[in-house]
Amino acid sequence: MALFVDIIDIRVKAGDGGNGCVSFHREKFVQQGGPDGGDGGKGGDVVFMATERMHTLMDFRFKKNFVAGNGADGSAGRCRGKTGDDVVIEVPVGTVVREKASGRVLLDMREDGVRRVLLRGGNGGFGNSRFATPTRQAPQFAKPGEKRNQMEVTLELKSIADVGLVGFPNVGKSTILSVVTAARPKIANYHFTTLQPNLGIVRQDEYSFVMADIPGLVEGASEGVGLGHAFLRHVERTRLLLHVIDIAGFEMRDPLEDYDAIMAELQAYGDLANRPMIIAANKCDLPDSEENLARLREKLPDAEIFVVSAATRKGFEPLMRRLAEILREMPPAEAFYEEEPMEEIEEEPFTIRVENGSYILTGPSIDRLLNSVNFEDETSLNYFHRMLRKWGVIDALRERGAKEGDSVVIEDMEFDFVE
Repeated sequence: MALFVDIIDIRVKAGDGGNGCVSFHREKFVQQGGPDGGDGGKGGDVVFMATERMHTLMDFRFKKNFVAGNGADGSAGRCRGKTGDDVVIEVPVGTVVREKASGRVLLDMREDGVRRVLLRGGNGGFGNSRFATPTRQAPQFAKPGEKRNQMEVTLELKSIADVGLVGFPNVGKSTILSVVTAARPKIANYHFTTLQPNLGIVRQDEYSFVMADIPGLVEGASEGVGLGHAFLRHVERTRLLLHVIDIAGFEMRDPLEDYDAIMAELQAYGDLANRPMIIAANKCDLPDSEENLARLREKLPDAEIFVVSAATRKGFEPLMRRLAEILREMPPAEAFYEEEPMEEIEEEPFTIRVENGSYILTGPSIDRLLNSVNFEDETSLNYFHRMLRKWGVIDALRERGAKEGDSVVIEDMEFDFVE
Protein backbone atom coordinates (compact mmCIF):
# COMPACT_ATOMS: atom_id res chain seq x y z
CA MET A 1 0.00 0.00 0.00
CA ALA A 2 1.29 3.45 -0.90
CA LEU A 3 2.51 5.67 1.91
CA PHE A 4 -0.22 8.03 3.06
CA VAL A 5 0.95 11.62 3.48
CA ASP A 6 -1.57 14.27 4.56
CA ILE A 7 0.59 17.29 5.42
CA ILE A 8 3.68 18.63 3.67
CA ASP A 9 5.50 21.89 2.90
CA ILE A 10 6.33 23.05 -0.62
CA ARG A 11 7.74 26.20 -2.25
CA VAL A 12 5.93 28.06 -5.02
CA LYS A 13 6.86 31.06 -7.16
CA ALA A 14 4.94 32.95 -9.82
CA GLY A 15 6.78 34.02 -12.96
CA ASP A 16 8.53 37.37 -13.28
CA GLY A 17 7.26 39.82 -15.86
CA GLY A 18 9.39 40.39 -18.94
CA ASN A 19 11.31 43.64 -19.38
CA GLY A 20 10.17 46.37 -21.72
CA CYS A 21 12.28 47.00 -24.80
CA VAL A 22 14.14 50.16 -25.84
CA SER A 23 14.02 50.29 -29.62
CA PHE A 24 13.50 52.76 -32.47
CA HIS A 25 11.93 52.13 -35.84
CA ARG A 26 14.51 51.51 -38.55
CA GLU A 27 13.48 51.52 -42.19
CA LYS A 28 15.03 52.52 -45.48
CA PHE A 29 14.35 56.17 -46.36
CA VAL A 30 13.03 56.77 -42.83
CA GLN A 31 15.70 58.82 -41.08
CA GLN A 32 14.16 59.25 -37.65
CA GLY A 33 11.80 56.42 -36.81
CA GLY A 34 9.90 56.76 -33.56
CA PRO A 35 10.21 54.53 -30.49
CA ASP A 36 8.79 51.06 -31.09
CA GLY A 37 9.95 49.04 -28.08
CA GLY A 38 7.34 46.46 -27.05
CA ASP A 39 6.09 45.57 -23.58
CA GLY A 40 7.38 42.57 -21.67
CA GLY A 41 5.16 39.51 -21.30
CA LYS A 42 3.27 38.67 -18.12
CA GLY A 43 4.73 36.01 -15.84
CA GLY A 44 2.92 32.71 -15.35
CA ASP A 45 0.54 32.10 -12.44
CA VAL A 46 0.71 29.47 -9.68
CA VAL A 47 -2.52 27.48 -10.06
CA PHE A 48 -3.89 24.72 -7.82
CA MET A 49 -6.35 22.12 -9.15
CA ALA A 50 -8.27 19.63 -7.02
CA THR A 51 -8.64 16.13 -8.44
CA GLU A 52 -10.25 12.93 -7.21
CA ARG A 53 -7.48 10.95 -8.91
CA MET A 54 -5.19 11.73 -5.97
CA HIS A 55 -5.80 10.49 -2.43
CA THR A 56 -2.54 11.45 -0.72
CA LEU A 57 0.14 14.16 -0.80
CA MET A 58 2.90 11.57 -1.18
CA ASP A 59 4.02 12.89 -4.59
CA PHE A 60 5.12 16.14 -2.97
CA ARG A 61 7.77 14.29 -0.96
CA PHE A 62 9.82 14.04 -4.14
CA LYS A 63 9.07 17.42 -5.74
CA LYS A 64 8.81 20.45 -3.49
CA ASN A 65 9.61 23.39 -5.80
CA PHE A 66 7.07 24.72 -8.29
CA VAL A 67 8.02 27.72 -10.43
CA ALA A 68 5.90 29.32 -13.15
CA GLY A 69 7.49 30.55 -16.36
CA ASN A 70 8.84 34.08 -16.69
CA GLY A 71 7.43 36.45 -19.26
CA ALA A 72 9.65 37.11 -22.27
CA ASP A 73 11.16 40.53 -22.87
CA GLY A 74 9.52 42.86 -25.36
CA SER A 75 11.12 43.41 -28.74
CA ALA A 76 11.23 45.89 -31.59
CA GLY A 77 8.19 46.68 -33.69
CA ARG A 78 6.03 47.04 -30.57
CA CYS A 79 6.11 43.25 -30.19
CA ARG A 80 4.93 42.15 -26.78
CA GLY A 81 6.89 39.41 -25.04
CA LYS A 82 5.41 35.94 -24.68
CA THR A 83 3.41 35.24 -21.53
CA GLY A 84 5.08 32.79 -19.15
CA ASP A 85 3.58 29.35 -18.67
CA ASP A 86 1.43 28.74 -15.61
CA VAL A 87 2.46 26.03 -13.18
CA VAL A 88 -0.54 23.83 -12.35
CA ILE A 89 -0.29 21.89 -9.09
CA GLU A 90 -2.73 19.00 -8.72
CA VAL A 91 -3.81 18.15 -5.16
CA PRO A 92 -6.40 15.76 -3.68
CA VAL A 93 -9.91 17.07 -3.07
CA GLY A 94 -10.05 18.40 0.49
CA THR A 95 -6.57 19.94 0.48
CA VAL A 96 -6.15 23.21 2.38
CA VAL A 97 -3.30 25.49 1.30
CA ARG A 98 -1.82 27.58 4.12
CA GLU A 99 0.93 30.18 4.21
CA LYS A 100 3.66 28.45 6.21
CA ALA A 101 4.93 31.56 7.98
CA SER A 102 1.57 32.76 9.32
CA GLY A 103 -0.68 29.68 9.06
CA ARG A 104 -3.32 31.71 7.17
CA VAL A 105 -5.65 29.72 4.92
CA LEU A 106 -5.11 30.80 1.32
CA LEU A 107 -7.09 28.16 -0.60
CA ASP A 108 -9.61 25.46 0.26
CA MET A 109 -9.57 22.95 -2.60
CA ARG A 110 -12.83 21.16 -1.90
CA GLU A 111 -14.37 20.66 -5.37
CA ASP A 112 -13.13 18.21 -7.99
CA GLY A 113 -11.77 19.77 -11.17
CA VAL A 114 -11.84 23.36 -9.88
CA ARG A 115 -8.78 25.52 -10.57
CA ARG A 116 -7.75 28.32 -8.20
CA VAL A 117 -4.98 30.87 -8.71
CA LEU A 118 -2.76 31.25 -5.64
CA LEU A 119 -0.13 33.67 -6.96
CA ARG A 120 -0.37 35.82 -10.08
CA GLY A 121 2.62 36.38 -12.30
CA GLY A 122 4.31 39.75 -12.53
CA ASN A 123 3.17 42.22 -15.15
CA GLY A 124 5.50 42.92 -18.02
CA GLY A 125 7.36 46.22 -18.12
CA PHE A 126 6.37 48.93 -20.60
CA GLY A 127 8.51 49.38 -23.69
CA ASN A 128 9.87 52.83 -24.57
CA SER A 129 7.02 53.38 -27.06
CA ARG A 130 4.73 53.82 -24.05
CA PHE A 131 6.73 56.82 -22.81
CA ALA A 132 6.65 58.87 -26.02
CA THR A 133 4.98 62.27 -25.65
CA PRO A 134 4.91 65.42 -27.82
CA THR A 135 7.79 66.82 -25.76
CA ARG A 136 9.63 63.48 -25.29
CA GLN A 137 9.68 61.93 -28.70
CA ALA A 138 12.67 59.63 -28.26
CA PRO A 139 12.61 58.06 -24.77
CA GLN A 140 15.76 56.06 -24.11
CA PHE A 141 14.36 53.98 -21.29
CA ALA A 142 11.81 51.25 -20.59
CA LYS A 143 10.41 49.66 -17.45
CA PRO A 144 11.53 46.28 -16.13
CA GLY A 145 8.98 43.57 -15.46
CA GLU A 146 7.56 43.00 -11.99
CA LYS A 147 9.49 40.47 -9.94
CA ARG A 148 7.86 37.78 -7.83
CA ASN A 149 9.16 36.24 -4.63
CA GLN A 150 9.11 32.61 -3.57
CA MET A 151 6.53 31.58 -0.99
CA GLU A 152 6.49 28.56 1.30
CA VAL A 153 3.07 26.98 1.76
CA THR A 154 1.76 24.03 3.73
CA LEU A 155 -0.54 21.54 2.05
CA GLU A 156 -2.89 19.89 4.52
CA LEU A 157 -5.26 17.14 3.40
CA LYS A 158 -8.52 17.01 5.32
CA SER A 159 -10.83 14.24 4.12
CA ILE A 160 -14.24 15.44 2.96
CA ALA A 161 -17.01 13.14 4.20
CA ASP A 162 -20.60 13.49 5.36
CA VAL A 163 -20.19 11.01 8.22
CA GLY A 164 -16.98 10.32 10.13
CA LEU A 165 -16.53 7.16 12.18
CA VAL A 166 -14.76 7.99 15.44
CA GLY A 167 -13.77 5.80 18.36
CA PHE A 168 -10.91 3.96 20.00
CA PRO A 169 -8.74 1.59 17.94
CA ASN A 170 -10.21 -1.86 17.28
CA VAL A 171 -13.84 -1.01 18.15
CA GLY A 172 -15.01 -2.12 14.69
CA LYS A 173 -15.07 1.07 12.60
CA SER A 174 -13.45 -0.55 9.56
CA THR A 175 -15.79 -3.53 9.76
CA ILE A 176 -18.81 -1.21 9.90
CA LEU A 177 -17.57 0.64 6.80
CA SER A 178 -17.18 -2.66 4.94
CA VAL A 179 -20.74 -3.69 5.94
CA VAL A 180 -22.58 -0.53 4.87
CA THR A 181 -20.49 0.42 1.79
CA ALA A 182 -18.56 -1.26 -0.98
CA ALA A 183 -15.26 -0.11 0.56
CA ARG A 184 -12.81 -2.82 1.55
CA PRO A 185 -10.55 -1.38 4.26
CA LYS A 186 -7.88 -3.47 5.91
CA ILE A 187 -9.39 -5.32 8.89
CA ALA A 188 -7.47 -7.15 11.59
CA ASN A 189 -7.70 -7.79 15.33
CA TYR A 190 -4.98 -5.37 16.44
CA HIS A 191 -4.72 -1.67 17.14
CA PHE A 192 -4.15 0.86 14.36
CA THR A 193 -5.02 -1.49 11.53
CA THR A 194 -6.34 1.65 9.88
CA LEU A 195 -3.49 4.11 9.31
CA GLN A 196 -5.21 6.34 6.76
CA PRO A 197 -8.80 7.48 6.15
CA ASN A 198 -10.92 5.10 4.07
CA LEU A 199 -13.96 6.46 2.26
CA GLY A 200 -17.10 4.62 1.18
CA ILE A 201 -20.48 5.62 -0.25
CA VAL A 202 -23.66 4.63 1.60
CA ARG A 203 -26.84 4.40 -0.47
CA GLN A 204 -30.03 4.58 1.57
CA ASP A 205 -33.55 5.14 0.18
CA GLU A 206 -32.36 6.83 -3.04
CA TYR A 207 -30.06 9.06 -0.99
CA SER A 208 -26.31 8.63 -0.84
CA PHE A 209 -23.63 10.03 1.41
CA VAL A 210 -19.92 9.58 2.02
CA MET A 211 -18.70 7.82 5.15
CA ALA A 212 -15.09 7.95 6.35
CA ASP A 213 -13.35 5.38 8.53
CA ILE A 214 -10.73 7.49 10.26
CA PRO A 215 -7.69 6.14 12.17
CA GLY A 216 -8.46 5.26 15.79
CA LEU A 217 -8.06 7.76 18.57
CA VAL A 218 -6.20 7.47 21.86
CA GLU A 219 -6.06 9.67 24.92
CA GLY A 220 -3.80 12.67 24.34
CA ALA A 221 -4.46 12.73 20.59
CA SER A 222 -5.30 16.45 20.70
CA GLU A 223 -1.71 16.95 21.87
CA GLY A 224 -0.31 14.71 19.14
CA VAL A 225 -0.14 11.40 21.03
CA GLY A 226 -0.54 8.26 18.90
CA LEU A 227 -1.86 9.16 15.46
CA GLY A 228 -3.04 12.35 17.14
CA HIS A 229 -3.54 15.23 14.75
CA ALA A 230 -3.39 12.84 11.79
CA PHE A 231 -6.76 11.57 13.06
CA LEU A 232 -8.36 14.81 14.17
CA ARG A 233 -7.36 16.69 11.01
CA HIS A 234 -9.77 14.54 9.00
CA VAL A 235 -12.61 14.79 11.52
CA GLU A 236 -12.73 18.56 10.85
CA ARG A 237 -14.27 18.06 7.40
CA THR A 238 -17.14 15.77 8.45
CA ARG A 239 -20.68 17.07 8.90
CA LEU A 240 -21.85 14.34 11.29
CA LEU A 241 -19.97 12.02 13.64
CA LEU A 242 -20.83 8.37 14.23
CA HIS A 243 -19.24 7.51 17.56
CA VAL A 244 -18.50 3.76 17.62
CA ILE A 245 -18.21 2.15 21.05
CA ASP A 246 -17.18 -1.41 21.92
CA ILE A 247 -20.25 -1.94 24.13
CA ALA A 248 -19.05 -5.39 25.22
CA GLY A 249 -15.75 -4.07 26.60
CA PHE A 250 -14.05 -6.84 24.61
CA GLU A 251 -10.54 -5.49 25.33
CA MET A 252 -11.14 -5.14 29.07
CA ARG A 253 -11.92 -1.43 28.74
CA ASP A 254 -14.99 0.28 30.16
CA PRO A 255 -17.19 1.56 27.27
CA LEU A 256 -18.33 4.55 29.32
CA GLU A 257 -14.76 5.57 30.05
CA ASP A 258 -13.94 5.18 26.35
CA TYR A 259 -16.81 7.51 25.50
CA ASP A 260 -15.60 10.17 27.94
CA ALA A 261 -12.02 9.93 26.67
CA ILE A 262 -13.03 10.35 23.03
CA MET A 263 -15.28 13.31 23.82
CA ALA A 264 -12.49 14.99 25.79
CA GLU A 265 -10.12 14.74 22.82
CA LEU A 266 -12.73 16.05 20.40
CA GLN A 267 -13.42 18.97 22.72
CA ALA A 268 -9.72 19.77 23.07
CA TYR A 269 -9.18 19.87 19.29
CA GLY A 270 -11.24 22.74 17.90
CA ASP A 271 -14.43 22.04 19.84
CA LEU A 272 -15.36 19.02 17.71
CA ALA A 273 -17.48 17.61 20.52
CA ASN A 274 -20.28 19.99 19.50
CA ARG A 275 -20.52 18.39 16.06
CA PRO A 276 -23.84 16.49 15.56
CA MET A 277 -23.27 12.92 16.74
CA ILE A 278 -24.96 9.52 16.86
CA ILE A 279 -23.64 6.63 18.95
CA ALA A 280 -23.25 3.12 17.51
CA ALA A 281 -22.99 0.54 20.31
CA ASN A 282 -21.07 -2.16 18.42
CA LYS A 283 -20.37 -5.82 19.33
CA CYS A 284 -23.80 -6.30 20.90
CA ASP A 285 -23.53 -10.02 20.12
CA LEU A 286 -20.83 -10.50 22.78
CA PRO A 287 -21.27 -11.13 26.56
CA ASP A 288 -21.68 -8.15 28.93
CA SER A 289 -23.04 -5.97 26.11
CA GLU A 290 -26.56 -5.67 27.58
CA GLU A 291 -25.32 -4.56 31.00
CA ASN A 292 -22.97 -1.97 29.52
CA LEU A 293 -25.69 -0.74 27.16
CA ALA A 294 -28.02 -0.11 30.11
CA ARG A 295 -25.28 1.87 31.84
CA LEU A 296 -24.64 3.90 28.68
CA ARG A 297 -28.33 4.75 28.23
CA GLU A 298 -28.49 5.83 31.86
CA LYS A 299 -25.42 8.02 31.44
CA LEU A 300 -26.66 9.56 28.15
CA PRO A 301 -30.47 9.68 28.34
CA ASP A 302 -30.78 12.23 25.51
CA ALA A 303 -28.30 10.63 23.10
CA GLU A 304 -29.35 8.68 20.01
CA ILE A 305 -27.90 5.20 20.54
CA PHE A 306 -28.18 2.44 17.93
CA VAL A 307 -27.28 -1.13 18.88
CA VAL A 308 -25.36 -2.87 16.10
CA SER A 309 -23.14 -5.85 15.45
CA ALA A 310 -20.72 -5.52 12.57
CA ALA A 311 -19.81 -9.21 12.84
CA THR A 312 -23.42 -10.38 12.35
CA ARG A 313 -24.51 -7.32 10.25
CA LYS A 314 -27.28 -6.57 12.74
CA GLY A 315 -29.00 -3.22 13.29
CA PHE A 316 -27.54 -1.17 10.43
CA GLU A 317 -30.65 -0.43 8.37
CA PRO A 318 -32.32 1.84 10.98
CA LEU A 319 -28.97 3.47 11.73
CA MET A 320 -28.25 4.30 8.08
CA ARG A 321 -31.80 5.57 7.59
CA ARG A 322 -31.41 7.90 10.56
CA LEU A 323 -28.06 9.20 9.30
CA ALA A 324 -29.63 9.97 5.93
CA GLU A 325 -32.51 11.84 7.59
CA ILE A 326 -30.16 14.05 9.59
CA LEU A 327 -27.91 14.80 6.63
CA ARG A 328 -30.85 15.86 4.48
CA GLU A 329 -31.72 18.52 7.04
CA MET A 330 -28.17 19.74 7.61
CA PRO A 331 -26.52 22.55 5.62
CA PRO A 332 -23.48 21.66 3.51
CA ALA A 333 -20.09 21.71 5.18
CA GLU A 334 -18.63 25.18 5.52
CA ALA A 335 -15.51 26.08 3.59
CA PHE A 336 -12.44 27.31 5.41
CA TYR A 337 -12.14 31.09 5.50
CA GLU A 338 -9.61 32.13 2.87
CA GLU A 339 -7.30 35.12 3.05
CA GLU A 340 -5.41 36.81 0.24
CA PRO A 341 -1.67 36.05 0.13
CA MET A 342 0.48 39.03 1.09
CA GLU A 343 3.50 37.91 -0.89
CA GLU A 344 3.59 40.97 -3.15
CA ILE A 345 3.23 43.63 -0.45
CA GLU A 346 6.44 45.54 0.24
CA GLU A 347 6.43 46.94 3.75
CA GLU A 348 9.59 49.01 3.13
CA PRO A 349 10.14 50.11 -0.52
CA PHE A 350 13.59 51.43 0.42
CA THR A 351 16.01 51.71 3.33
CA ILE A 352 18.77 54.21 4.09
CA ARG A 353 21.90 53.57 6.12
CA VAL A 354 24.94 55.76 6.69
CA GLU A 355 28.45 54.38 6.29
CA ASN A 356 31.65 56.47 6.28
CA GLY A 357 29.71 59.65 5.58
CA SER A 358 27.86 58.16 2.57
CA TYR A 359 24.12 57.51 2.43
CA ILE A 360 23.50 54.02 1.05
CA LEU A 361 20.08 53.51 -0.52
CA THR A 362 18.71 49.97 -0.95
CA GLY A 363 15.39 48.24 -1.61
CA PRO A 364 13.61 46.21 -4.29
CA SER A 365 11.77 49.23 -5.68
CA ILE A 366 15.03 51.18 -5.97
CA ASP A 367 16.71 48.26 -7.73
CA ARG A 368 13.91 48.02 -10.29
CA LEU A 369 14.00 51.78 -10.88
CA LEU A 370 17.75 51.69 -11.39
CA ASN A 371 17.42 48.94 -13.99
CA SER A 372 14.89 50.96 -15.97
CA VAL A 373 17.01 54.11 -16.34
CA ASN A 374 19.45 55.04 -19.09
CA PHE A 375 21.82 57.39 -17.28
CA GLU A 376 23.31 58.63 -20.56
CA ASP A 377 19.93 60.06 -21.55
CA GLU A 378 18.82 63.34 -19.95
CA THR A 379 15.11 62.52 -20.25
CA SER A 380 15.58 59.16 -18.58
CA LEU A 381 17.68 60.76 -15.85
CA ASN A 382 14.94 63.31 -15.16
CA TYR A 383 12.47 60.44 -14.84
CA PHE A 384 14.78 58.86 -12.25
CA HIS A 385 14.87 62.05 -10.19
CA ARG A 386 11.10 62.49 -10.38
CA MET A 387 10.47 58.97 -9.10
CA LEU A 388 12.87 59.48 -6.18
CA ARG A 389 10.94 62.59 -5.17
CA LYS A 390 7.57 60.90 -5.69
CA TRP A 391 8.53 57.98 -3.43
CA GLY A 392 9.79 60.32 -0.69
CA VAL A 393 13.45 59.29 -1.05
CA ILE A 394 14.72 62.86 -1.19
CA ASP A 395 12.75 63.84 1.92
CA ALA A 396 13.94 60.70 3.74
CA LEU A 397 17.57 61.49 2.91
CA ARG A 398 17.11 65.03 4.19
CA GLU A 399 15.60 63.71 7.44
CA ARG A 400 18.62 61.43 7.90
CA GLY A 401 20.85 64.51 7.69
CA ALA A 402 21.92 64.56 4.04
CA LYS A 403 23.10 67.98 2.81
CA GLU A 404 23.93 69.47 -0.57
CA GLY A 405 26.89 67.64 -2.10
CA ASP A 406 26.81 64.60 0.23
CA SER A 407 27.43 61.19 -1.35
CA VAL A 408 24.44 58.93 -2.09
CA VAL A 409 25.27 55.33 -3.11
CA ILE A 410 22.89 53.00 -4.99
CA GLU A 411 24.46 49.62 -5.77
CA ASP A 412 27.74 50.49 -7.56
CA MET A 413 26.71 54.00 -8.53
CA GLU A 414 27.46 57.17 -6.55
CA PHE A 415 25.59 60.47 -6.80
CA ASP A 416 25.82 63.88 -5.17
CA PHE A 417 22.82 64.84 -3.08
CA VAL A 418 21.04 67.82 -4.66
CA GLU A 419 18.22 69.68 -2.91
